Amino acid sequence: MRINKFLAEKGVASRRGADEMIKSGRVTVNGKTAELGTDISENDKVEVDGAPIAQGEVSLVYYVMNKPKGVVCTMSDDRGRKTVADLLPEGIGRVFPVGRLDYDTEGLLILTNDGDLAYALTHPSREVQKTYLAKIEGVLTEKDLNPIRSGIELDGVLTHKCKAHIVETNKEYTKVHLTITEGRNREIRRMFEAIGKNVSFLKRVKIGSLTLSGLDRGAVRPLSDREVAALKNL
Repeated sequence: MRINKFLAEKGVASRRGADEMIKSGRVTVNGKTAELGTDISENDKVEVDGAPIAQGEVSLVYYVMNKPKGVVCTMSDDRGRKTVADLLPEGIGRVFPVGRLDYDTEGLLILTNDGDLAYALTHPSREVQKTYLAKIEGVLTEKDLNPIRSGIELDGVLTHKCKAHIVETNKEYTKVHLTITEGRNREIRRMFEAIGKNVSFLKRVKIGSLTLSGLDRGAVRPLSDREVAALKNL
């Protein structure tokens, strides 16, 4: 089994997160620094930051958080900023965030130790739909949204087509619902910057059929079996 898949199955990190751990030299196999693509067997001793990772099965857990603005979407931060780990209740066990929300973006965040689900929800080929509420400074018309719906060039590559419609507008701001299937860095903010508009507020409100369903800002709750099954079927 590849080392990143092993770490994901043990709830250490998503596969991408495990790759970053490996690149930074934090993972060892039988006392030697692991490399990307390393294969392991059940007899190998795997350690992360010097702590051994047990080979036995791990009970899978799933949570949803309403992440507040001003919180880093990682389990630790070397700059001392508040992280999503600080908002988790005690005894929740080892989990990691599925994908990321920017420091200034709030809303729906899934946390789990199920590496396969995390991989499926974040892999570009799956095109999982994620819906956001964006507050745009100034007046915006439905026509103004057409370039965003069709695709905006970012770093030389067009964004995927997306759904976008206005839900509220006045002279000071316009609120827009957008449903995207990608997860590029600051994608929504950069799309609006490309048409000369600034996003003053951004919140993820839905992944697939999963919503925040009245979850208070900063609160966490376990996902139901039905919700987990729905996510696995996306």
